[in-house]
Amino acid sequence: MYEKLILQYISWAVSIDQAGNKTGEPLDEKELLLAKEVGIKFPKKVRLVYVDEVPFPYENEDLKQMGLSLGFIGKHIKNEAQAFGYSIYIRKDLNFTIGKLAHELVHVMQIERSDSFSTYVIQYLSDLAKYGYSKAPLEIEAFKANTKYGGR
Repeated sequence: MYEKLILQYISWAVSIDQAGNKTGEPLDEKELLLAKEVGIKFPKKVRLVYVDEVPFPYENEDLKQMGLSLGFIGKHIKNEAQAFGYSIYIRKDLNFTIGKLAHELVHVMQIERSDSFSTYVIQYLSDLAKYGYSKAPLEIEAFKANTKYGGR
């Protein structure tokens, strides 16, 4: 069942990325340098989209249940920022530090190095199911950027 749901999620996420690419702000010079340092191949494609709430397809009950079961969403989970391809959605009320930006930029880099966005999402959600958020390999890699760049 998750295969069908993951494909639905990917389709939804691609549309969110496309919207973000149209409405988001490009990285400034300092942020472009950080994106290059993190390893993004096409840093000028990255867009920052400031929102009241990071989007999730809550209206799709099956996807909502999948998100809850994977710990991706939930009562005590506050999604502060998320990369959807080259668009990074960031909560407006968040103190978005350079360390947090580096974390999200690592996710963009991970998406770039994957065969496709679909491959990345399948890996990411599989890791959540297997390891949980804090021990998922893609998150561990991104959290290293929080630490490395957090002091800047």
